[in-house]
Amino acid sequence: MTTRMWGGRFSEGPDRILWDFTVDHSDRRLLREDITGSLAHVAMLAETGLLSGVEAGTLTKGLQAIMTEADGNAFRFLESDEDVHSAVERRLGELVGEVAGKLHTGRSRNDQVALDLRLYLLRSAGARIGGLREFCLAMVEAAEQVGDTVVAGYTHLQQAQAVPLAHHLLAYVSTALRDIERFEDVSRRMDVSPLGAGALGGSSLPLDPDRSAELLGMAGRYMNSMDAVAARDHVSEYAFACTQALVHLSRLATECVLWTTTEFGWVTFGDALTTGSSAMPHKKNPDIAELTRGRAATAIGQLTGLMALQKGLPMTYNRDLQEDKAALFTIDDALAGALEAMTALIGSAEFHPSPPDPSVTALDLAEALVERGVPFREAHRVVGAMLATLAGGGRSLSEATIADLVEADPRFEPADLSLTDPAGSVSRRRSTGGAGFASVREQLRILRRRLT
Repeated sequence: MTTRMWGGRFSEGPDRILWDFTVDHSDRRLLREDITGSLAHVAMLAETGLLSGVEAGTLTKGLQAIMTEADGNAFRFLESDEDVHSAVERRLGELVGEVAGKLHTGRSRNDQVALDLRLYLLRSAGARIGGLREFCLAMVEAAEQVGDTVVAGYTHLQQAQAVPLAHHLLAYVSTALRDIERFEDVSRRMDVSPLGAGALGGSSLPLDPDRSAELLGMAGRYMNSMDAVAARDHVSEYAFACTQALVHLSRLATECVLWTTTEFGWVTFGDALTTGSSAMPHKKNPDIAELTRGRAATAIGQLTGLMALQKGLPMTYNRDLQEDKAALFTIDDALAGALEAMTALIGSAEFHPSPPDPSVTALDLAEALVERGVPFREAHRVVGAMLATLAGGGRSLSEATIADLVEADPRFEPADLSLTDPAGSVSRRRSTGGAGFASVREQLRILRRRLT
């Protein structure tokens, strides 16, 4: 026998084919949210006189017992439960009897699932923000540990300018802070109760949606009942926040993979957080980083599916929307797992990067001429030509002499030869937020204060 919340007009029960095709168990993770919404709904029904005090007390006690089961992972779903809503109502009936049938007064599964999703996403957003903060702290600690270590900063995967490794690591903290802001922002739009919208047009019963929202601790209630049950933009917006955070983690993951190669040799990760090869004894693979990239790709596909799912739906609720949960939960789980894993991976890192090539100071030489009144475009050409001459003679910028500088342009001075030191290049940086030692120290001070 199936547990369903419909069927009065039907002469026979659902066929197995219908049941197998239409029932989706992914909403079972909404169990606590469904009970929370039901407790608020019962309280509102009692306050408006739609339930007697005795009935409300009985239902509340039964729902609290179910919540205890949920908290202890003792709630038992049955294969005959059509969804989480029918499972809760079925269990409530087992506990309190026929009065359980009054739980659905003034409510539809349409506004019920809309509420469950909002409550779930509000809770999950808080958890993701917490995970992002832990990741930020791990990156800040890594930046503090590497101190004034100087590396090459890259554009086009070519060495470009000398930068503190700490500045490079803190760039990912900046991206994660924006990810936190996205979750905070979408949470404000999700904090709206759809209870009272019913199937789509509200109810003739004296419901009090404002009171339901208040009992739930939500910021307010819906403005339009049709939009309340049909809207899923908060789902796709939350999914985007997750996916964008995964994309940021994926970029870091790619660098982690590169940095562990023999060719780079910038970092070693802990043995407990890497894997080996079944065939090659010497291998030590950064699987966490690689899987983070892969799961970011999956999330992008699921996000696209969520957007496509909504694009052709007329108002209001359509069963297509059942498909949103599996995609949403996949994306949310991917970010939760990647944050935990990448935070641990960074926490195990031992950095030992190679020094940058002296050519990363070429801009410093050009700017020395600029300070003497030379137009930047001319200074750029002079330094580029000198580098080409040195390379033609089999020499690098570190092997340049004062004579090479003066031959390139007589406005160079003997002291300019010291400009070819990468660490000196970093020390001379003065622009706010730039890759100078002072800037990094200021970033660390601000981030420590903000994150703790």
